[in-house]
Parts: sequence; structure tokens; C-alpha cells
Amino acid sequence: MGRGRAKAKQTKVARELKYYSPETDLEALARELHGGNTRQGTSRRSDDDSTEPDDDPYQEWASGQD
Repeated sequence: MGRGRAKAKQTKVARELKYYSPETDLEALARELHGGNTRQGTSRRSDDDSTEPDDDPYQEWASGQD
């Protein structure tokens, strides 16, 4: 068989994706845009909570100088 069927299927899938419009949850969108109470906002760490040490033992080699 040739490529005709495969191309037709790809075209069909592409057309379905192009014209597919899922239901939009407008309330969730409004909460996100207005900065409503979300769990993600409370789990962020500040820059002061960094667990990485300030001095990097490999910095000497990372500079690119031999």
C-alpha cells in the first residue's frame, strides 16, 4: 500500500485537532487571572530558602580557563 491512507488519516486527525474546542471552565480561568487562593501559590519557596551552598567547588573549572 502507498502513503495515501496514512496521509488521509494524518489530515483527518489534524483537521479534528484544528477545529476541536473543549469546554472552557470560565470560573477556573477567572480564579487564575484574579489570583484566587491556589495551592501552588503557598508552596513557593523564597530565594532565602535555597539549599545550594554559595561556594561551588567546580567553579574553577567552569570558568573555561586552563
